[in-house]
Amino acid sequence: MTKFKTGIFALGISLFCLSAVQCTHRADSNASVADTHALTDTLSKITSDYPGKIGVAVIINNTDTVAVNNKSIYAMMSVFKVHQALALCNDFDRKGLSLDSLIAMQRDKLDPNTWSPMLKEHQEAEFTLPVRELLRYTLIQSDNNASNLMFNRLVDVARTDSFIATLIPRQSFQIAYTEEEMSADHGKAYSNYTSPLGAATLMNRLFTDSLISKDKQSFIMETLEQCSTGKDRIVAPLLDKEGVVVAHKTGSGYTNEAGILAAHNDVAFIRLPNGKHYTLAVFVKDFKGNEEEAAKAIARISATVYSLLTQAPENH
Repeated sequence: MTKFKTGIFALGISLFCLSAVQCTHRADSNASVADTHALTDTLSKITSDYPGKIGVAVIINNTDTVAVNNKSIYAMMSVFKVHQALALCNDFDRKGLSLDSLIAMQRDKLDPNTWSPMLKEHQEAEFTLPVRELLRYTLIQSDNNASNLMFNRLVDVARTDSFIATLIPRQSFQIAYTEEEMSADHGKAYSNYTSPLGAATLMNRLFTDSLISKDKQSFIMETLEQCSTGKDRIVAPLLDKEGVVVAHKTGSGYTNEAGILAAHNDVAFIRLPNGKHYTLAVFVKDFKGNEEEAAKAIARISATVYSLLTQAPENH
């Protein structure tokens, strides 16, 4: 297990003992507490405007943290593919395996009814891909067949869950089921849960700490910058901002017969042109509306965080 750096330890452990709906944390004596409180208040008001539970976490330059509606109750959906990638790469590190290792698969053993760009791009009855490409499919396009295949044949759900528990607090998340199992029983999605701060802490550590071998960690980070799903969520208000780099992973849930959207999520690491950075996680649960409306709520939160952070005076 990689040792926590001092700042990250305080961020990833002590914050989780707070069970309040909203909280702020100051880890740097030069940080602007007033700005952090203002952000908390603003996000609290925004989340209350919508017909569903919305949880938000923001980690600013590894120092200040804001969390609103931060309970471990949000269905991760495909956000857990970041967790999966880290666990798989850690396993390959321990075994001395390369991500260029080849995996053979049969088309008729894959699910034709799930979201799977991989299956659409490979029409042959049998085909072989390197693990690196399977990870690219899951992280960039959120491919469910690629995820299920890696869980079933490489690193299973239980080992993934155990490894992530060495990186973020155990009480902040759980991974219990694959995409295949959630597809068969939508209710199981709620057993793959997270707190907003749990997801934000993992993403923040991925980009600011050493968790696995340098080459594999760099691969995951670079691949998340290419994520093509959910451009209408956290990324939407940042697309026209010069010099802003966003790496993110989305997760989308099911809509039941009553029109309730189980989940609509996005977690991102954002670099600003002035060298500052922040991590933003937004989880929408049991939303009485459609995906477009949920995405607009996430985009509004993202725009607000960006505006407040970039307008805040520099600390000296």
